[in-house]
Amino acid sequence: MRLSSIQAFALAAALAVAGTALPGTARAQAETREGIALQNQIYQLRQEVMGLRDQLARGGAPAGRPGTAPSSQTNDMVAQLLTRVDALEDQLRQLRGHIDEVQYQSQRQAADLGKRIDDLAFQVNPQGGAPAVPGGGVQPANPPVPGGPIPLTPPLAGPKVRTPEVAMQEGNAALARRDYPAAEAAAREVLAAKTSPRAYDGQLLLAQSLFGQRLYSEAAIAYDDTYKRSRKGAHAQDALVGLANSLTGINEKKAACGTLDKLRAEFPLVRPDLRDSVAAAAQRAGCH
Repeated sequence: MRLSSIQAFALAAALAVAGTALPGTARAQAETREGIALQNQIYQLRQEVMGLRDQLARGGAPAGRPGTAPSSQTNDMVAQLLTRVDALEDQLRQLRGHIDEVQYQSQRQAADLGKRIDDLAFQVNPQGGAPAVPGGGVQPANPPVPGGPIPLTPPLAGPKVRTPEVAMQEGNAALARRDYPAAEAAAREVLAAKTSPRAYDGQLLLAQSLFGQRLYSEAAIAYDDTYKRSRKGAHAQDALVGLANSLTGINEKKAACGTLDKLRAEFPLVRPDLRDSVAAAAQRAGCH
């Protein structure tokens, strides 16, 4: 049996919609349960339409209910398929809209957070001031000029230089007893050592010691540096929680909530030992 032009057009439209993959941002979210379910439904619909088309091409009619005319069967099946296609199209549009909205909000939050961190870095080390050096310290405002007069300051007879491992052990011990200046000194010592294997740990220790001294702007930058050293590293979650608390400390609560959203997005399974800290940070920042 041949289809009328309207029925043939309806089947062609069903095939076109059924064969369309999730484009753009929707394809990127194909791993979500909703995306997978929609794709499965579209696949099934595609198979049904292809089977109907094959039967019609052979001049036959699809099996239907006893006593029903072939043309009536075909019309019913086409109507049902088009209804299902319309429903799937609506679901896809809703899914794409939701994904676009979430991605837009995430991009805005990331851009806003990056700008705020840059502003903090400028406040701590404004242009024209003493340039920053690795580890978060600063160079002397007036460094000795080669060939110039030798400074009269006598060399200090300090303790022997610690290895990074010893410095970290003693720095963590100082942090535990809330001797934050000593912890900061140990952290900077670790960071000053070139190619130190404990630099990542030292960066977190520096951030924690600055936060303990309520130097929230400097702590925010140090925590951000810790996160950027290894975005999936062992201290990444600690760094984001610390960054959120530091931003709250300077009344940047919106940025703090954005940081916590970033934490949940990148680490859906927050470490059990950090869950209370995350909840407390959200409460301090007034996150909804």
